[in-house]
Amino acid sequence: MRKIKVFDTTLRDGEQSPGCSMNLSEKLQIAKQLDALGVDIIEAGFAIASPEDFKSVEAIARTVKSCQVASLARCTQGDIDAAWNAVKDAKYPRIHIFLAASDIHMEYKLKMTREQVLESIAKHVSYAKALCADLEFSCEDASRSDRDFLVKCCGTAIEAGATVINIPDTVGYSTPQEMFELIRYLREYTPGIENVDISAHCHDDLGLAVANSLACVRAGASQVECTINGIGERAGNASLEELVMALHTRREYYQAETRVNTRQIYRTSKLLSSVTGVPVAPSKAIVGANAFAHESGIHQHGVLANALTYEILRPADVGIPQNAMVLGKHSGKHALRDRLAQLGYEVTKEELDAIFVRFKALADKKKNLTDSDIEALALASSHSGSATYELLGHVVSAGTGITNLACVKIRRDDGVAEEAAIGSGPIDASFKAVDKITGLAVSLESFSLNAVTDGEDAMGEAVVKLRCGGGLYTGCGLSTDVIESAIRAYINGINKAVGAKY
Repeated sequence: MRKIKVFDTTLRDGEQSPGCSMNLSEKLQIAKQLDALGVDIIEAGFAIASPEDFKSVEAIARTVKSCQVASLARCTQGDIDAAWNAVKDAKYPRIHIFLAASDIHMEYKLKMTREQVLESIAKHVSYAKALCADLEFSCEDASRSDRDFLVKCCGTAIEAGATVINIPDTVGYSTPQEMFELIRYLREYTPGIENVDISAHCHDDLGLAVANSLACVRAGASQVECTINGIGERAGNASLEELVMALHTRREYYQAETRVNTRQIYRTSKLLSSVTGVPVAPSKAIVGANAFAHESGIHQHGVLANALTYEILRPADVGIPQNAMVLGKHSGKHALRDRLAQLGYEVTKEELDAIFVRFKALADKKKNLTDSDIEALALASSHSGSATYELLGHVVSAGTGITNLACVKIRRDDGVAEEAAIGSGPIDASFKAVDKITGLAVSLESFSLNAVTDGEDAMGEAVVKLRCGGGLYTGCGLSTDVIESAIRAYINGINKAVGAKY
């Protein structure tokens, strides 16, 4: 079967989605997980965009060892130099250059003629090729471009040294049949295209990104560009988990497959959601909470008789943990480490020690711990970061018609501090008490609370977005006590702000 390369742009195109910005530490966590997932290329960012973007691309390039690392660049020498300097230390570096090819983009955005566009492609692709052997060229807005001119753009890029030609449906305008025909047309009329990879980059404005990408695969594309959970500008990008599982489940139809470790899909999705604070919709295909849920009596009867009646893939195929009650308060570190390994988590001794402390505390509160509980603890630990402030304890007095009061005890660099405050509710009062201790000017932009495990003693995950010193930071907290999880999330966000030296 044909091997389809997976080009993940979660850290570049995906991060441009409102509310999905990440700091360097969080990007490194996601990059390491994408490496474990088995994607072929990580687009680590847009190096010229800012000094922070350059640093994150450079750090990822130096960290990731199993897959290629790419940086985006416009058709300018400055962009290309920045991209190369950021990825040059990667084991497998790639420069990704783009230039618009549609008449509307050339006239209103580029202010360039077709001849000028072709000259720029030839000049800058040749320049980049002298720096980096692996070079991808994208014809921005390809799906709305004149086909014959698109052939010239692709042919010029190939002649100048491009090894990958990307055909983006930049505004999500196309349909599967149109994308199929476009790829076929380019394969037939573009000189040298048989010697390079053809890539598809589809946006989801009409809800067709995955379908369009799969149509490109059928037409002969050998690379698909996508993001975890489908995040991205506007309505998002083609969803990695949907593309990969469509090819995995229907490999005989597509006669193609990827090298992605599908059992890492769920963990990757959960990690991204936890880091960004953007929840996955319950009805989301593959990784949504309802993806394998059956309420209809007819469906339940069928699944009980044979899961294949209504499930075309198994939860285990994408790494969704099953609720096995194997650990409790008497379990030790070795048992916890073994269970984490079974769930796909490789942890250091320091990470295990931190998770074990939280595990024991949770075991004292819950009679039975499930795989979902263990996974939640591992995810919470993976993005906790360095702690300038640590919650030691809290007490609240709350109700209707009385003053809502909170007292919070926190460890900080200079010792232990304790403050009390009143607020419109117990969480508001707790946040104000934390502010008294930190002395920081923090404004709460958003707050959400979700149950991440099942049952009356389910753990609740609080997610906050804080504005501090001009920066926006996401904080996450986990506890069976929703007020405690909210305080932990608030402190986690403050620690990120302090760590970033806002």
